[in-house]
Amino acid sequence: MPLPKPIASVSLDLDNKWSYLKIHGDQGWESFPSYLDIVVPRVLEFLRARQLTISVFIVGQDAALEKNHPALASIAAAGHEIGNHSFHHESWMHVYSEAQIEEEIGRAAEAIERVTGQRPRGFRGPGFSLSPTVLQVLARQGYLYDASTFPTFLGPLARAYYFMTTKLTVEERRKRQALFGSFRDGFQSLKPYRWHLPAGELIEIPVTTMPGCKVPIYVSYVLYLSVFSPTMALAYFRAALTLCRLTGTQPSLLLHPLDFLGGDDVTDLAFFPAMGLPHEKKLAVVGTILDVLATHFSLVTLRQHAQQVAQEVAVPLISPRVHPIPE
Repeated sequence: MPLPKPIASVSLDLDNKWSYLKIHGDQGWESFPSYLDIVVPRVLEFLRARQLTISVFIVGQDAALEKNHPALASIAAAGHEIGNHSFHHESWMHVYSEAQIEEEIGRAAEAIERVTGQRPRGFRGPGFSLSPTVLQVLARQGYLYDASTFPTFLGPLARAYYFMTTKLTVEERRKRQALFGSFRDGFQSLKPYRWHLPAGELIEIPVTTMPGCKVPIYVSYVLYLSVFSPTMALAYFRAALTLCRLTGTQPSLLLHPLDFLGGDDVTDLAFFPAMGLPHEKKLAVVGTILDVLATHFSLVTLRQHAQQVAQEVAVPLISPRVHPIPE
């Protein structure tokens, strides 16, 4: 009999249109414009065709707005895991006080549970925003896992590009000064581990980057490469999976709504890479990516991934670096 395939988890950060406009510094985000009525049915049909169940991280502000309830409820009804992606989707959450973090995470969880019927057990910070205080609050609130670490050396480069393409004030730039992390984040582990915290232990499932060089392999990045050459982009992704198998890394692949939306769907998000592609071309590339992943790995939700990690004895136990959090 063939040996069972190793697992790989798949997740979607359900960032809404307003959150991208807000991060970019554009006007109009305050009215919370949404594309959930377009993207959610498209994503669910895409996943249903592949009989694939994933983790979907929902923003609390979206769950608090009645206009989004049918779309969000349909995700849970389709059997997908529901995670917490903060309430306000501010990628400078790492500078919040402990009281602010407590309210941000708790308020989001309550709004999400009311709409979906699921109490989130997993969290991902917006923009991979994370701090020891965030981890402590998550452990205290009974979360099973965090999925906010992004081990790459390219954080400062991504932040520089982001600042060049935004319309931010000096104060807004100050808040975002740690966005996408630092160079030292590239030294973080790609394999799951446990955080050792005063409130208990918390499993960390990193967003996978390419073993060795730690460059991104999440789907939006592969789509960006496909603008230049679809063949090259898929070869790049296959090479990453080969390295994952050779190093014993169980991939955790990240999706975003714009992986399913093209310039034909939303015209005011053209500042994002690969938004010049029509959505049909994007869906074709995303479909191939997931089909390739499923060839070599058994695809699971992040909660299932974390539950398997929790049963393993030799998972490293790490204490987070302490940074001062303003009161």
